[in-house]
Amino acid sequence: MPLIQVVNLQHAYGADVILAGATISIESGERIGLVGRNGTGKSTLMRAIAGLLPVDSGSVQMQKGARVGYLKQDPELPPDATLRDAAEEAFAELHRLHGELHTVYDEMADAQGDALNKLMRRQEQLDREIESAGGYAIDHKIDATLHGLGFTDSQFTVKCRDLSGGQRSRLALARLLLEQPDLILLDEPTNHLDIGGRIWLENFLRDEFPGAVLMVSHDRRLLENVVTRIVEVEQGRLIDYPGSYTTFRKLRFERRLTQQRAYEKQQTEFKRQEHYIQRYKTGQRAKEARGRQKKLERAKSESIEKPLELDTFRLQLPKAPRSGDIVVTARGLSKRYTNVKLDGAEAGEKVLFHDFEVKIGRGERWGIIGPNGAGKTTLVGCLLGSVEANAGSVRLGSNVVVGYFKQDEDTINPDRPLYRHLQDIIKKENPDRELSEQQARDLAGAFLFSGDEQDKEMGMLSGGERARVRLAGLLASAKNLLVLDEPTNHLDIPSAERLEESLTADGGFEGTLLLISHDRALIDATCDHLIVLDGEGGARITVGNYSDWRARQDERDAARLAPAEPTNAKPRKNKTQKNRQMEASGGPMSHLRMEDIESRIETIELRLGEIDAELKDPDVWKDLQRATGLTSERESLQAELEPLEEEWSRRAEVA
Repeated sequence: MPLIQVVNLQHAYGADVILAGATISIESGERIGLVGRNGTGKSTLMRAIAGLLPVDSGSVQMQKGARVGYLKQDPELPPDATLRDAAEEAFAELHRLHGELHTVYDEMADAQGDALNKLMRRQEQLDREIESAGGYAIDHKIDATLHGLGFTDSQFTVKCRDLSGGQRSRLALARLLLEQPDLILLDEPTNHLDIGGRIWLENFLRDEFPGAVLMVSHDRRLLENVVTRIVEVEQGRLIDYPGSYTTFRKLRFERRLTQQRAYEKQQTEFKRQEHYIQRYKTGQRAKEARGRQKKLERAKSESIEKPLELDTFRLQLPKAPRSGDIVVTARGLSKRYTNVKLDGAEAGEKVLFHDFEVKIGRGERWGIIGPNGAGKTTLVGCLLGSVEANAGSVRLGSNVVVGYFKQDEDTINPDRPLYRHLQDIIKKENPDRELSEQQARDLAGAFLFSGDEQDKEMGMLSGGERARVRLAGLLASAKNLLVLDEPTNHLDIPSAERLEESLTADGGFEGTLLLISHDRALIDATCDHLIVLDGEGGARITVGNYSDWRARQDERDAARLAPAEPTNAKPRKNKTQKNRQMEASGGPMSHLRMEDIESRIETIELRLGEIDAELKDPDVWKDLQRATGLTSERESLQAELEPLEEEWSRRAEVA
């Protein structure tokens, strides 16, 4: 029997049907991603499986004794407990078992005969249950889980009542992971996690968590790295796709394409029949026409549903004015806060970044990453001049027109229809340019608002829908510098992918981008430079996207962890003797003449100079493939140059 069997769930809120025969089977240890547009019923299905929502009809059956854990969006935590004590409550059953075991030991001291045998059997059973529930070494598990989700040791003593909303959500996730139920239901577990926390969570779910996972997430990289099956909620039903998220996208596109062709063929046949009926509804063939009319009505009542739109982006964005070659320049930039609470506990000074320098060229796409609280939004504020730095200077280039998407900005007229709101945005940002109603509707459609949704009043939209409207208006406002602060926080996957497409040159945006995000897929698809804040006052610049930077970090980590030379190794011989022996025994470069080494060094240095000159040209970075090729070539040449220079120095010393 499967761990969980969901059969034909039906549920509606008034006249709005959410689940229409949803059926799913979950086996022990499975990792399943639940995807679909916002409002399609993903959370409703999760709550029904968790037993928190009585559905209209259908059933949820589970194995006897199976435990289900559900991550609520608004967790209940003991207000007076410390963060760590609240996390340890995940082991409440384990503590109860320990208490009972101590009681058994006390009773065994005076028991004899059958009573003693009974107590010994109970002791063995309790030992097995304790081992299954976590054993005795739980402190390490608690600390590792809290650290993995971004908490520091100094935060462990903070009262739950003093935690922020994001910290409360992360603590609830930690408790749920520590409980280790047979099935864990995760509804947007990455909402308050930075990139480090997301990587820890995906490693834990993939490699350590023993139970089954059903997860709603808008983090495509998390889905790609964890789940082996995708279930899509579409029009109240569940559609199953085997494989990773990438496989799901391919299979879904092919399915919808097939469905679209069948739908178009059917519509063509309907039109042909309607033409016949209209032509012959009177006269000698009237009886046959009436018969065809009845058949047509039956066919229409059972017709193929029109598929949801295929993944295409056809929006022509207005051209922004051309900015200067250099968009932003910062020199010696520093920012710190004094007399602030560090980690929610003691007062002190918090250095966000110091002596930071950057030059951002026209058309470049910069991602800004780092742990929560590292100062990403503050850095952007300093670069734009809205936040005063403690030291340093910033200069915006000529003719720079900034469009800024802020996390907490959501000024709307609640009674305004969606398409009219888009018209208002464009008129406000560009007084000399107005959108017609059709242009506004086309813009709304490009950001996945279709049909009656375009006439919805803004006050009736969800947070994610309002964010989508703001992004649509921003992208259509002809800005040549877009600054996006966590733009996908409230977007479902189709909306995030639509934003991703629009930010590429092919999607229509040709300006400069500053992107703060924990969405690794979005950063990879749109960025060619990174600013990496470490949360301890450091800020580094690197060329390439997130995957490029991560690969370099992994290489450095591997080199750092490589086994050191054994301490019992023989003492090194003096340098001259060692070098002579290397040459005599055929060392790695012993076959090269000194002239060959000098010639190769000169050739490499010449090419490095040419590459550096090319990389200084802002236009190079518009062609990501060319830029990546140049940086890769530079790294390879540099790696070849270093041993050549060492060999040249060694021979010069020997001579």
